[in-house]
Amino acid sequence: MKKSLLVFISLTLLLGAVACKPKQSHYRQVYESAKQREIAESNASSTSSDVIVSKPAEPVISVRKERLNPVEGEDGMRLKKYSVVIGSFQNSTNAYSLKERMEADGYTPILARNESGMLRVIVTSFDSREAAAQSRDAIKQRYAPNFQDAWLLERDR
Repeated sequence: MKKSLLVFISLTLLLGAVACKPKQSHYRQVYESAKQREIAESNASSTSSDVIVSKPAEPVISVRKERLNPVEGEDGMRLKKYSVVIGSFQNSTNAYSLKERMEADGYTPILARNESGMLRVIVTSFDSREAAAQSRDAIKQRYAPNFQDAWLLERDR
């Protein structure tokens, strides 16, 4: 009786210890997110050409210039010269997930791929830089604290 009770308690403690083990998938998800951010930042610093336009009466508007192609199934006609990018991913599942979230909020986002293979989630697109900057600021304000790193992209054809 004592042996069976001791075995039962040992098994219970062992199962309790194993059940409290952190999930690998959570760590992997956090790692993937950090890795994508790191890649995007390194691509931005090495391959982008930031253009800063400064006028005395207007604030400085920073724009990154890239050559983009709409992802298959996307309406490329909606891509104008200046776009507001709210997400940049290598993992297409993450890009499509963000796109669906923005569609649920009433936007019509477009997915486009740049030359280095990053998927850009473009939420709005305009012909003028100022209109794009206003849209970016409105999105930052509406979704604060999310999308504070939203940025402007000038489409290089």
